[in-house]
Amino acid sequence: NKSVVTEFMLLGLSSSWELQLFLFFIFSVFYGAAVLGNILIILTVIIDSHLHSPMYFLLSNLSFIDVCQATFATPKMIADFLNKHKTITFQGCMAQIFFLHVFGGSEMVLLVAMAYDRYIAICKPLHYMTIMSRRVCTLLVGISWTTGILHSASHLAFTVNLPFCGPNTVDNFFCDLPLVIKLACLDTYVLEILVLINSGLLSLICFLLLLISYTIILATVHRRASGGISKAFSTLSTHITVVFLFFGPLIFIYIWPFDSFPIDKFISVFFTVFTPLLNPMIYTLRNKDVKEAMKKLRSRHVDTKRDF
Repeated sequence: NKSVVTEFMLLGLSSSWELQLFLFFIFSVFYGAAVLGNILIILTVIIDSHLHSPMYFLLSNLSFIDVCQATFATPKMIADFLNKHKTITFQGCMAQIFFLHVFGGSEMVLLVAMAYDRYIAICKPLHYMTIMSRRVCTLLVGISWTTGILHSASHLAFTVNLPFCGPNTVDNFFCDLPLVIKLACLDTYVLEILVLINSGLLSLICFLLLLISYTIILATVHRRASGGISKAFSTLSTHITVVFLFFGPLIFIYIWPFDSFPIDKFISVFFTVFTPLLNPMIYTLRNKDVKEAMKKLRSRHVDTKRDF
């Protein structure tokens, strides 16, 4: 029962050489934009003192996770567009599975923390700074990373010891856990159920918490008639958009987690490339404070260059 597979073959997104060249340039641009956009948000929040608030502290941590989410598999996918044989070592495959679930699990919990932050800000504004102290914000970020690591480690604990003795072809551009488990040389029905319960349960709990939080917040905003209602609703709509962009693909994946569909690759690309790219766009284009801070940062940079 000992595993004899030392590497896995990745089928990638296409077998057409012309299409792969096109995708190489497209995804290189998308990846670069996703990383630079999120790093810009992180630097803006750090440098601008007006953004030193709990909401932007959590937002900068979301951007950091998005950089990680975009990086665990996308650079290899881009490099593989230029390779005829797309392979990954057994250790590299297990690392991809680990990091995918670390970052995915952490982001789910962090989105719940951001919903909690908005709930306190809108429903209990007088106690906001007391409740959402730096210690509490750091604790929420720590809980998100701890949850992601434990969630991922529970998957990897049994996956790394599975016997892989025959087929080693993964029909995707990275090692997706359900696809890798199906290659094991044993009956994987029980393991498939465990993966479904583990990932599906975490996703469902986080999504329900988000749904409840934003329902309460929207009801509170609707009841109040104040000057800040439009700004509150604008902020909420931004958060809700990100939530649906993140959880939409996950819900589809866990409806049929171990059945392969052509759309699965598109969902994988959306989750690993487009979501990290869309998050900074959504938060900057719809957030006046972030846009103003970025303008100040750019003006400061231009003035510094002129001085030299």
